[in-house]
Amino acid sequence: MTPHTFHDLPALRSAVRRICEAHRLPSRTGGRLVRSVAEVAGAALRAGGPVRLEAAERTAPGGTALLAVTLHAAPTPAPPDWAELPLPGQVTPDGQVAWHLPLGEGQDGPAPLAAWPGTVPGQAGTHGAESAEAYEARIAALEGDLAEALSRADTLSTELHRLKDELAETNSGVLALYVQLEERDEQLRRAHGQTLRELEDALRPSPIGVEGLEFAVHYEPAGTDAPTGGDFYDWLSLPDGTVHITVVDALGHGVRSTRSALNVTHAVRTLALEGHPLESIVARTHDILAPFDPEIMATVLLARIHPGTGELRLANGSHPPALLVRADGTSDYLEVRGRGIGFPLPGSETVRCDTLHEGDLLVLYTDGLTESRRDPIEGEARLVKSARAHARRPVDEIPGAVAEDMHTVILHSDDTLALAVRRARRDPSRAGAQAGE
Repeated sequence: MTPHTFHDLPALRSAVRRICEAHRLPSRTGGRLVRSVAEVAGAALRAGGPVRLEAAERTAPGGTALLAVTLHAAPTPAPPDWAELPLPGQVTPDGQVAWHLPLGEGQDGPAPLAAWPGTVPGQAGTHGAESAEAYEARIAALEGDLAEALSRADTLSTELHRLKDELAETNSGVLALYVQLEERDEQLRRAHGQTLRELEDALRPSPIGVEGLEFAVHYEPAGTDAPTGGDFYDWLSLPDGTVHITVVDALGHGVRSTRSALNVTHAVRTLALEGHPLESIVARTHDILAPFDPEIMATVLLARIHPGTGELRLANGSHPPALLVRADGTSDYLEVRGRGIGFPLPGSETVRCDTLHEGDLLVLYTDGLTESRRDPIEGEARLVKSARAHARRPVDEIPGAVAEDMHTVILHSDDTLALAVRRARRDPSRAGAQAGE
């Protein structure tokens, strides 16, 4: 396959993920490949140089089918430690790094690898489109991988506790064995957490590409021992050209809240693609999910943005309000009354309409961003101050910078999600050229 050139890490990561999906690579192998490629390419991209990526199937001398992934990057003064990469590759003096991964074993066979630099399932604009059925099937497969990983980890943990009980009945001469078991326990926790982080990263969509709008997101779990959580988001372009954004905060932490949040985002996406009115989606989502999960509780914020006009519409179900920071430095919390999924009388009471002008910044978030000190009012004031301070930075830096400001002191740890949408300023020369046509 012809090499493709990349100038930023998000696009490169997305390309590697699509290669892994097309060739049915196991989730953990794919996750390690994504992280290794990103680590090798990161230094070259930060230095301002592009990188090239190519993928091709080859046959080893013994007849084994291999997937060869090759990264071409300019040499950097401080290259990564090749032996410490999550998936070590073969390095050449001219800057090429190659990974050769076996195909066929435990796989369904490779799928067609069509135009992987520009086709992202589930997204639109320059990234194509995916049906709701295909999206749900892909998410279901990833959830299956997550369940399998948890089952393996639970089995190992059960075995570890059994061995500890047996050793407790022996004399103090086996103290050295206890030390070894504690080390193994720590290794299991780290491996468990790493697997969950890789799988959850695959479940969180990358920013979409829509002309006239800029997107970025930051997610941080409450703790490293529970890297999954109930703070989720989704964004997609609808058939009418508007952008739909969902932000969900499901009650609790860990895998159960992740499952609840995924169920909510799946249901909302399906209803949005089917054309249901924005004001009805929160209530309809509750009606769909409550019979299957009576204990589900989640807050939801829905946003619709027209890229051309900047028209903004918001629906809310018990979620913190969106923050709008205008290009002139003024700001406003866009309050919408409503009750979340699993709450009494669920649904958004109304739809709030506003406009994103050129240079305006919209910040959507979960309560973990503003309630880290147990004072929501003080947190909202600090969020306004931070968002104003960072509003003119590159959009992909804004959510992380805001989260760093908000978490200088953490008295109440919680999952945190911050999502930024900015309406781009038009290029005057381009606008003049279009006016003259």
